[in-house]
Amino acid sequence: MVDLKKYSKSDFESAKQHTDEGVEFWYARDLKDLLEYGQWRNFLKVVEKAKESCKNAKNDIGDHFADVSKMVEIGSDTKRNIDDIMLSRYACYLIVQNGDPRKKIIALGQTYFAVKTRERENDEAFLEDQKRFAIRNELRTHNKSLAEAAQMSGVETPKDHGIFQNKGYQGLYKGLGVKDIHKRKGLDKNQKILDHMGSTELAAILFRATQTDDKLRRENIRGKENANKTHHDVGKKVRQTIEELGGTMPEDLEMPDKSIKEIEKKHEKKLMQGESE
Repeated sequence: MVDLKKYSKSDFESAKQHTDEGVEFWYARDLKDLLEYGQWRNFLKVVEKAKESCKNAKNDIGDHFADVSKMVEIGSDTKRNIDDIMLSRYACYLIVQNGDPRKKIIALGQTYFAVKTRERENDEAFLEDQKRFAIRNELRTHNKSLAEAAQMSGVETPKDHGIFQNKGYQGLYKGLGVKDIHKRKGLDKNQKILDHMGSTELAAILFRATQTDDKLRRENIRGKENANKTHHDVGKKVRQTIEELGGTMPEDLEMPDKSIKEIEKKHEKKLMQGESE
């Protein structure tokens, strides 16, 4: 039996390249040789199938398959330009999945890239959890400051404050208020919408909160109606910025599988384990 771990490290890993920014990739021609494809045109057929799989999975092909050209030596100090493709780890995974299953190296590649892709997904999921946890904590602090600024502007009663908060959401979510967003996410009555947002959505909420807070104080805005309008206008401006950048609108972002409450519990558990060691 072939030692997959040894084989993958000495071949698949050694074939990996990095951009100047540290982003990993593989050249298609290197992968072609590693997967024992003789003709480039034959390997391109597999690449095309992989691209189709990428498209069907609703992923941007350009993010994973980048056409490039490079100079190679052909002997006697002579070089020529050849076409190649920079492949992401995910692209390599799709290629081996669409490769000739009769080849042992293809089977090894399928296992290797499946395991490594899963490891990367787990790493990214962990980082996303940490970002959500951090932004949610920042929001707690900034929402207190925003509430103080709103109160100085004339937003005094709990009812007034609820209307003020709703205006900010309506500006950012194109008319959707807290109850609308709660319903859209399919949450129970006792669940908070902020605990069920990803880092991108939370960051938009945080930016809206900090900018509204600053504007209320900087322009010395007075009167609850003016404060409400300010919160709505800032939310609308944040939405406009997201749209101009080509981002996904907040209400269209996917809801994470687990709430921030669950992440907090895991965080607290790790802290307690650290203290007991």
